[in-house]
Amino acid sequence: MSTNDEKFEIAKKQKDTGDVAFKEGKLKEALAAYHGALMYAQGLDKNAFKSMGMEPAEAGKEKTEVDEFLEKIYNNMSACHMKAGNWKRTQETAEKVLAKNETNYKAMYRKAKALAEQGYLERAYKLFAELKTKNPSEVSLYDQELARYKAIDAQREKANNAKLKGFLNKAEKKTAEA
Repeated sequence: MSTNDEKFEIAKKQKDTGDVAFKEGKLKEALAAYHGALMYAQGLDKNAFKSMGMEPAEAGKEKTEVDEFLEKIYNNMSACHMKAGNWKRTQETAEKVLAKNETNYKAMYRKAKALAEQGYLERAYKLFAELKTKNPSEVSLYDQELARYKAIDAQREKANNAKLKGFLNKAEKKTAEA
């Protein structure tokens, strides 16, 4: 077994450890294991992929086992971050998945949620709309999320308008008193 084969096997075991920890709700342990898997997988000698028959895919080339593995790792990391409410990291890891596979609907969904949670509602709405056309089997989920974020947005807008109205009323009183 070559060094690259050994490293890839270790990376797979790390991923499996992360999967178990995630299922048990141990997010920090899962992230640590996924990070370890990522380090092993990314540390593989890229030239040796050819001899293993696993050359990393370039634009227009077929995806390899390593590409699919890295996509899964980033997707799992994104799920951990989402569950922990770490929206910036959810978005970042989802974007890494989408860089490897732009049709990964789980990653698109996680990115849309992360954007919405960070207040980037227009971008999130566009992504949810795109998901609805590309993945019609989950339309009800996307509609539910859209409705939830639109309701939150409406509440924020109402609160901001109330603050603005109060501010303007105070300004009018001061002007009248002067």
